[in-house]
Amino acid sequence: MNIAIKEGEELELTVRVKATDTARIYGSGLLDVYSTPAMVAFMEKTSMQLVQPYLEKGHGTVGISLDIKHMKAVPVGEEIRCTSRLSSKEDKRLTFEVKVFHNTDLVGEGKHSRYIIEEKSFLSKIMK
Repeated sequence: MNIAIKEGEELELTVRVKATDTARIYGSGLLDVYSTPAMVAFMEKTSMQLVQPYLEKGHGTVGISLDIKHMKAVPVGEEIRCTSRLSSKEDKRLTFEVKVFHNTDLVGEGKHSRYIIEEKSFLSKIMK
């Protein structure tokens, strides 16, 4: 599949850390601070939203790999932002550089890959 998005395209999203985003709620830790699973979901969402407008109707992407570091705790109520930049495009495989910031501090960073799928075909295969 050939999509019009070019390497280097970038998207930034901003959210506020909620009580439901904490390590205690996710079960990934005991503290009420921004959890790694919530950060991973934010990175995936930002990457998905970056590429979705370039896809044909009926197509989407699914996450296939993630290699990240979570370096800073963020308390509930604080605003964070995620940037996702398309670093490579190989047929249906898209790789993104992702970073999450709290103010100017780097909270987490890494690489994330997604694969372009035709939604009906993908769902029919997994429903068998």
